[in-house]
Amino acid sequence: MSILQFLGSTAGRWTRIIAGLILVVVAVVLGGWAWILAVLGAVFIAAGGFDFCLLAPVFGKPLQGPAFRKTFTS
Repeated sequence: MSILQFLGSTAGRWTRIIAGLILVVVAVVLGGWAWILAVLGAVFIAAGGFDFCLLAPVFGKPLQGPAFRKTFTS
């Protein structure tokens, strides 16, 4: 399974959400300039929650999850 297939899967979505939550928690604990991690974490949470993959367009695939997953079944 390629990394793109994993990111498009349900497990990949949950992994992005959990990684985002971890980044937000680390940013809150560290404080100061670590708020940048919180912004990155929010992007990960949004990508997993709203089912889109930011790496997909880099590889010529659609951004939205359902269309993205169809490229692997065709």
